[in-house]
Amino acid sequence: MASSIHDLARHLNISIGTVSRALNGRADVNADTRRRVLDAAKELNYSPNQSGRSLRQGATRSIAFMLQPHPGDQQYGEPFFIPFLIGLQAKLAEHDLDLMVVMGEPGQYQQERLRRVVETRRADAVVLANTRREDDRIDYLSKAGFPFATLGRSRSGGDTYPSLDIDFERAGDEAVERLVARGHRRIAAIRPSLDLNFGYLFLDGYRKALKRHGIEVDPDLIADGFINETGGYQVTPQVMRSKDPPTAIIFNNDAMALGGCKALAEMGIRPGHDMAVIVIVDTPLCRYFSPTLTAFRPALEAMGRRLAEMLLASLPAFAGPEGTRIIREVWPLELIARESD
Repeated sequence: MASSIHDLARHLNISIGTVSRALNGRADVNADTRRRVLDAAKELNYSPNQSGRSLRQGATRSIAFMLQPHPGDQQYGEPFFIPFLIGLQAKLAEHDLDLMVVMGEPGQYQQERLRRVVETRRADAVVLANTRREDDRIDYLSKAGFPFATLGRSRSGGDTYPSLDIDFERAGDEAVERLVARGHRRIAAIRPSLDLNFGYLFLDGYRKALKRHGIEVDPDLIADGFINETGGYQVTPQVMRSKDPPTAIIFNNDAMALGGCKALAEMGIRPGHDMAVIVIVDTPLCRYFSPTLTAFRPALEAMGRRLAEMLLASLPAFAGPEGTRIIREVWPLELIARESD
């Protein structure tokens, strides 16, 4: 009688996910464990089920991107994700693969939608974005042995999956450097809430640069809000009410910056004149605001193509003769100097 993957996992006293990754030739399984799994599969007459076989051979020819819309005003599109998805789809299309966007309700974190994609085998692999500091989705996919890559880093899952991130820490550092060079000492930082990891990385760079210049980090000048215009509009007055208000603000998101600039204007403070403003991630919104907003620009379309390459390199059906590889990269941003600082 043929054994199942569950029988193999029980026999070896290891997780089903580890057994699955070993059978699929994933690079994140060490050689000894892979050999034990393959020997046990032969000994126990292991027979993969059809859904597992289809997954390894890429039978659906689809990759699922889990898009998480933000609650609030920004319902007119995703100026960050659209160019990234263009690059992602272009590279996948070279391998005759389709991109499937799975979009959740604003404010939800998609665990159930992700589970349905995995359990029904609707895609050969998943791409996650908006990674959290501790991300349940990564833990779930790792345990299930389902192929995935992430746009963004996380503490979850270790180094066992492909990831591509923007160097938010360096951008936070460089933004402070630019403002200090212009004479600013009271510099506020406004970032998204919801435990998004890039917000932590941004603050790490912000704090390190302040300390390097002998500037005390003032908690009253750090604020978290919803990652939309309303979030920036609501929390900007909070930092302005501090005992010693800032002369410059760094926003970790373009939509938050728009809301924050509106709040400043209503307080009689003119961005680019009375208040220096820098945005960490540049989008067309920053170019067409008045004043135009100094921002750090990511190469989004190129990042989409690269993450597709990284994901395919981790999949046995597409990895090529060199075998599967787990690639993890962090890309710099380009400072685009404009009128606001």
